[in-house]
Amino acid sequence: MDSKPPTPTIEAAHRDQSEGLPFTDTRDFADADRGFIAAQQPCVIKAADGRVVWDNDVYAFLTGDAPTTVHPSLWRQSTLAAKQGLYEVVDGIYQVRGFDLSNITFVEGDTGIIVIDPLVSTEVAAAALALYRQHRGDRPVVAVIYTHSHVDHFGGVLGVTSQADVDAGRVAVLAPEGFTAHAVQENVYAGTAMTRRAGYMYGTVLARGPQGQVGCGLGQTPSTGEVAIIVPTVDIRETGETHTLDGVEIEFQMAPGTEAPAEMHFYFPRYRALCMAENATHNLHNLLTLRGALVRDPHGWAGYLTEAIDTFADRADVVFASHHWPTWGKDRIVEFLSLQRDLYAYLHDQTLRQLNQGYTGIEIAEDFAMPPALENAWHARGYYGSVSHNVKAVYQRYMGWFDGNPARLWAHPPEAIGPRYVKAMGGLDRVVESAREAFDSGDFRWAATLLDHAVFTDENHSAARELYADTLEQLAYGSETATWRNFFLAGATELRDGNFGTPVQANSSAMVGQLSPEQMFDVLAISVNGPRAWDLDLAIDVTFLDAAVNYRLTLRNGVLVYRKLAADESTAQATVRLANKLRLLTLATGDSSSPGLEITGDADVLTSLVSVLDKPDPDFNIITP
Repeated sequence: MDSKPPTPTIEAAHRDQSEGLPFTDTRDFADADRGFIAAQQPCVIKAADGRVVWDNDVYAFLTGDAPTTVHPSLWRQSTLAAKQGLYEVVDGIYQVRGFDLSNITFVEGDTGIIVIDPLVSTEVAAAALALYRQHRGDRPVVAVIYTHSHVDHFGGVLGVTSQADVDAGRVAVLAPEGFTAHAVQENVYAGTAMTRRAGYMYGTVLARGPQGQVGCGLGQTPSTGEVAIIVPTVDIRETGETHTLDGVEIEFQMAPGTEAPAEMHFYFPRYRALCMAENATHNLHNLLTLRGALVRDPHGWAGYLTEAIDTFADRADVVFASHHWPTWGKDRIVEFLSLQRDLYAYLHDQTLRQLNQGYTGIEIAEDFAMPPALENAWHARGYYGSVSHNVKAVYQRYMGWFDGNPARLWAHPPEAIGPRYVKAMGGLDRVVESAREAFDSGDFRWAATLLDHAVFTDENHSAARELYADTLEQLAYGSETATWRNFFLAGATELRDGNFGTPVQANSSAMVGQLSPEQMFDVLAISVNGPRAWDLDLAIDVTFLDAAVNYRLTLRNGVLVYRKLAADESTAQATVRLANKLRLLTLATGDSSSPGLEITGDADVLTSLVSVLDKPDPDFNIITP
């Protein structure tokens, strides 16, 4: 079947969706180019083994008018986000953009530089630092600041400094209070499932091009090199707290529970420059990301933006963030931050208003209208987070998954409900025929619903799979939200080519190594196969020799509980002495013979525990049973 879009349908949809948008406003292009110093040629970055971990040149197709296969507004955003190179924000502050999903910023001090948010991976951060030094001199790194606890803002830290330099006190690492706990929890606890879905969200395996991945709205895509973490040496705890690094004073504003659980903004009086982390960027962000996360608080988010305006706007000549391009001039800064604030406040308040009138999340989202000032502000468009799924997230935050209708309280799962729908509609061939009628009329949402049931009835039905893939492709071509486009195209890819699994590592050894003993026990508890462990009643002492601390583990009713207690061989069935916390992880994988482990008591108890630990599946199915 021809998978090319039915051009008149898509063109008509694009005209409807783009009508009234201010395409003649080119200020973003001027701002994105302002301060340009040099590009990386070619912008292809490789790991030591020759593997390509970043290729920005593959987006060279982003030029000229939008093709019919990409929403014109998204094409505009992707063209802007694909710009790469070294840029001057103000004299003394420089950014490298287009080397990763995020930006890296260099702030010049008296003798060296302060690095803000060193990207996702080591290789791209090192390349960005090299580009900066090529044009600004070989200044040493004296400090690193993590704005918040997402991996694209710390994972490349080893590309700009080393653990040895931090340990020696030559480099300070600053982050908001709670940073490390939140960083490792998000990347480890549910890391396998989130990373699998992130492959859909970012379109990691999709071909780059007008019929494939064109970016993700926030940037182009994450790099795929070495991910690491260095634990902060300075925790920022209070709004108004100031620190001076290499002669540069920094004034901090805490913003927890916004775009990340641990996040902060900060201001440089020397440069009259305000960094807004990821709370004010040139798109509508996510209140609940499609890869999965805790639901964020748009009310608090808006409140911190108001506080930032009141605290810093009168003193700032530029506002910059860890994505996209800066905004210059007091009036434009106030306008930008105010509209960003109103964006999250409006989503919150109007969703609450309507849910209190009895509407459900899906009903509110269907006809949710934004005010004209926000509808026509390019930086408020839903390239990364959509109005639709953000409204549903607000509903979920307050009301949960259940919409109150008792018929939906105990619904069948997809593999059970699909065959029932298909039977009621007259069988698979009739369902596919109905889906074809919907497809031909341009009702792709209904076609996708029908074909979802068909595929969950018979995943090998070739006509259903082919039409379903074509349908998702059409939904992608009409989507202004890059993450929706990527989800639709990723689903189409798996229907045609099979499960592509998780294209990047769920969590790095460096990340796992920063888990506290308590967090490592949490990982074990999450891994216990409850039904297989129902009949076990275990008590094990685990002693970490390097920290001289003991934990009592008990496993009863399929629940692993840990307490920090003194070791007691009279009540423990077994005592495990480990050289360090990392040895616990190797033990959990079944390694009981390597050095660094001593077991006394009943060793079979430990075997019983390990035998009920499940390994996560990074290749679970999403679009098929």
